[in-house]
Amino acid sequence: MIKILFVCHGSICRSPMGAYLLRDIAARKGWGEADIHIESAATSAEEIGNPVYPPIRKILESHGINCSGYKARRLKADEYWDWDYIIVFDEENMRETKKIWGSDLGHKIHFIKSYSGKEGYVEDPWYTRDFETCYQEIKEGCEKFLETIVRV
Repeated sequence: MIKILFVCHGSICRSPMGAYLLRDIAARKGWGEADIHIESAATSAEEIGNPVYPPIRKILESHGINCSGYKARRLKADEYWDWDYIIVFDEENMRETKKIWGSDLGHKIHFIKSYSGKEGYVEDPWYTRDFETCYQEIKEGCEKFLETIVRV
């Protein structure tokens, strides 16, 4: 089983969007629960326990993806080795994730856009209010990411 963790600041926008999108894309390509495990976590504690941010939930639902029941959680200091891939969205996510874990000894932490061959980051839609661009960039990264991994 391949284990993937998406990480962003509050885990109510980009990281749950990535987790739900990748889960949906993988399921449509025949990946089952025995093949892949996907979660989302935050580097901060400010949104812990909160659901997916309503505009993100709305855009996911418009694409047939249900994210009800989700609750943001904080990244744990001792879970680094639990994951095969850790996907972040911007430099702040990378920096804060490494602060919590101390480093990236296993070279597991990657930017989502690196999988689509593009430079830059997925901007935080909490600030930009551009939820559609966020969705498209994460979807493209998830599709390309899935092409790079091999089912175990």
